[in-house]
Order: sequence, then structure tokens, then C-alpha cells
Amino acid sequence: MFVSDFRKEFYEVLQSQRVLLFVASDVDALCACKILQALFQCDHVQYTLVPVSGWQELETAFLEHKEQFHYFILINCGANVDLLDILQPDEDTVFFVCDTHRPVNVVNVYNDAQIKLLIKQDDDLEVPAYDDIFRDEEEDKEHSGNESDEGSEPSEKRTRVEEEIAERTLKRRKRREWEARRRDILFDYEQYEYHGTSSAMVMFDLAWMMSKDLSDMLWWAIVGLTDQWVQDKITQMKYVTDVGILQRHVSRHNHRHEDEEHALSVDCMRISFEYDLRLALYQHWSLHDSLCNTCYTAARFKLWSLHGQKRLQEFLADVGLPLKQVKQKFQSMDVSLKENLREMIEESANKFGMKDMRIQTFSIHFGFKHKFLASDVAFATMSLMESPEKDGSGTDNFIQALDSLSRGNLDKLYRGLELAKQQLRATQQTIASCLCTNLIISQGPFLYCSLMEGTPDVVLFSRPAALSLLSKHLLKSFVCSTKNRRCKLLPLVMAAPLSAEQGTVTMVGIPPETDSSDRKNFFGRAFEKAAEGTNSRTLHNHFDLSVIELKAEDRSKFLDALVSLLS
Repeated sequence: MFVSDFRKEFYEVLQSQRVLLFVASDVDALCACKILQALFQCDHVQYTLVPVSGWQELETAFLEHKEQFHYFILINCGANVDLLDILQPDEDTVFFVCDTHRPVNVVNVYNDAQIKLLIKQDDDLEVPAYDDIFRDEEEDKEHSGNESDEGSEPSEKRTRVEEEIAERTLKRRKRREWEARRRDILFDYEQYEYHGTSSAMVMFDLAWMMSKDLSDMLWWAIVGLTDQWVQDKITQMKYVTDVGILQRHVSRHNHRHEDEEHALSVDCMRISFEYDLRLALYQHWSLHDSLCNTCYTAARFKLWSLHGQKRLQEFLADVGLPLKQVKQKFQSMDVSLKENLREMIEESANKFGMKDMRIQTFSIHFGFKHKFLASDVAFATMSLMESPEKDGSGTDNFIQALDSLSRGNLDKLYRGLELAKQQLRATQQTIASCLCTNLIISQGPFLYCSLMEGTPDVVLFSRPAALSLLSKHLLKSFVCSTKNRRCKLLPLVMAAPLSAEQGTVTMVGIPPETDSSDRKNFFGRAFEKAAEGTNSRTLHNHFDLSVIELKAEDRSKFLDALVSLLS
């Protein structure tokens, strides 16, 4: 059921309990976790934190800990499946689920005793009515009870029997109609997968309601929202609306700290609203590298072609920036050039057809030296979490990423920024090679692209978030480069090698790239149906249903089934 009063029905219930936190491996979940950890430290709530990257880890961890805990909090996992069916918990176990995945499973919505959903009601949830989905079992028992009485009916009461048969037939027909309608309603409701309000924002709301909101918590909420935008999980409209909400909180916090003496001290922290350039990591990189490795500019200039490189040079000339300045670190550029840089770049970008070169965002200053944009931190944290280093386990990466969000661990954040640069470079190089070698094939109802074993940097894209981001950027670039109008409206399915020993690939489905796109993804259900229909050996282990693992030899029959399903 949906929790209406987070403070009373969630936080105060847990204050005297031991709690287990299951946290998914994404930046928004980490930020929500940091906020909750800070609140728990304020009130001395005992908790255990377990990172989970998929359903299998969640089940294993739950079985391991279910004897010791009655209260479980799930962050960014668990809302879009029937939790009780998957975990089979005891009757006194209670789950608090704070998850951005939509649609929310109907069993979770209507279970009042064990499932408590920490989800904002103002998201367009459109949950079907209870009576459309569930029927009372007593009615059905009544029907079957009447059937067993028939044998004892004497022959002279035949007319009554006929009436009963007619009545029962009518009831059966009504039941069949109800079931057919239920199937249609559930299909319409569950057909598309999408994302709701950031979990970090939901947790920050809780902290604000209890007057315990610190500036650190506000920053984590900002990073959680920015991560959703960077990963293209929400629409531009939703992003701008939520930025407006957070901007009011930022003004309130800054106003509150104006009178404090340490506002100018070396270790102070200032958050400010910015109308900044849409260039990835440009303040920690050179402007040239950032322009070449940001999806938005790389796709618009078509930088994989010689003509595109030439257009970039023309753009820089139009802005009035010498190449020598552009290719050195942003920090080392002439101060006179940096003064009006944003306005100059925006003006030239408009001439080159890039209308959205500046974006509403936030920045943070730690003391006088360190300044980060929210997107810098989102990229760095994601790269730390999906770091492909051989000696790092998933849990190690999770802890590194979690630590990098604390202001005392700036060295880890800077390491994350270096990894993020590698990731962005590899993404653009892979996109260039896919487009130049025509690896993107139209399969009819969708486009398909497969990365081969042995491709440079292919190990970086075996992780789900990195592969999803590559796929989204590749589709944007393809739409900019193709002249085929029909192909511009198609979704994309992308595969990358996962394990050579086991012969598996990771496959991800991306919805069509259009300006009016509502970011709703239908591939989760389509993948399930295609796998069932062909007995393909798939593993639906990721919390995003549109990411699956598949045996490489089953790939062709799986794709054939997908083509016939979507045609």
C-alpha cells in the first residue's frame, strides 16, 4: 500500500528497530541511501546495509538475513514485481519500498500488511481499481458449492435444475468476461516501463518534513535527480519541474546560512543554481575533449566524419576560441576568455542548430578550490560503481562510489572523474566505429546493433548502466546521421559480450528517440514474451526489465521471435 504519512508510518515505526537496507547499484539509490544513513545517525537507528545489483543477489541476501530482521527497506528495487511471490517472507516481515521503477506491481499496491510503498502519489501512477483486478474467493466457492449439490436433486425438480444451470452458465460467462477484461487492463498497465520521482528527492522530502535537512542531504537529492536526467530516465519536462522544487530548497538553505560566520571558511560548502553548459565534465577536462565526448555535441556535429570535425573547427572559430586555449585544461585557460564563455558558446551553438546548449543545473563549492557540477558527480559516481578493474568486486565498487559522495573523500571523487572521462571517450569511439562500419541493422520493427568480442573497450560495456548509456547515445547519433525517415522513428536493441567462458551476452532495449518521447520502454515485456515463446536461455536478473542476459547461441531465434512480436 502507499504510505501517506512518511514520518508517522515509516520513520517513527523504525526508530526503535533494527533495519536492513537493500540498495540497488545506481547513483540515485546511493544518494537516497546517504540521506537515510544521515537521518539514522541523527536518531541512533541501528541498520545493516547490503548492496544488491539484481534479483538473484536480493533473494540470496534476504534468505541470509530474514531470521534477524523484521523490517526491510528496499531502495530502487522491488516495486515493479510481486515482492511477496519472489521473496516468500514470513507473515510478520514488513518491506518499505522506495523505488523509481514504474509501473508499480498491483499486488504491492493492494497489500496493506507487508508492503509499504514510499512513492510520491503525484506521479501519474494510474493504478487499476481493486475490483478490476481481484475477485473475492467466497464468490468462486459459492459457485463450486452449488455444483456439488446437483446430484441429490430429484427428477421432478428438473425445471429448477435447468434454471440453476442457466444461472451458472451466465455466471461462468461473466467470470470469463471479467478475466478477459482483467488481462486487458493489466496488459495496458504493465506494458510500458518508465521512471518516477527520484528516490533521493523522496528521502530529502522526509528529512525536510522532520526539519533535519542538512545541506549535504540537499546536494545528494540534486545528484540523484541529475543522474536520472544524465541517464535519460526522465523527460525534460519532469527534470525542469523537479529542478524548480530543489531550487526553492537551495534558496532557503543559502538564506539560512547567510548570517553564519563560517560561510567564508576554507571548509564551507555552498550550493548554487546555475544555467550552465551541457558539456560533460568540461571544468575538469579541456573544452575540446568535452565537446568531442559529450553525446549532445558529438551527435549534432557528426564528429565521426571528417565533415563533422571541420564543423567543430568552424564552431570554435565562430565562438572566437584559439585551438591552443581550447585544447589545454579548462582551469588553465585565459581568465579573459572564461568570463563570457557560456554566453559566447550558447550564441554560436544557436547558429549551428543546437538550441539547448545550456541547461538548468546546480554546482557545489567545497572551500575555495573545489567546484563540481551535479552532472560531474553523477558521472563520477556511476563510473566508480561500474569500474571494470579486475581486483574490484561489486561490493567494493559500491562502497567506493558511496564514499565518493561524502565531502571528506574528494580524492575518490577525482578518481571517479578520471574513470568517467575514460568511459565517455570509449563511448564516443564505439559509436564512431558502429556508425562508420554500418553495424546498426534495421530488423523491421527495430534497429539492432551487436558489439563483437575483441572490440576495443568492450569490457566497459558489459555492465548494464554503461551499455544503456552507450545505446541511448548511439541511437541519438544514428538519428542525426541517417537520411532514412522511417529508421529515425525506430527503437534500438543492443547486445554486448558479457562472459566468453559462459557464452553469454547482455542485451538492452531502448525506446525510439523522438523530441516528444515520454521515455516509456516496452522492451521489458517484449523480451519476456520472446524468451518464453522460443525457450531461449535468458536471465531476467536486472531491476530494469529492459536489460537481460542471453546465451549467445540462442540470439538468432530470440531476435526472430522479437521481430514477429513487434511487427
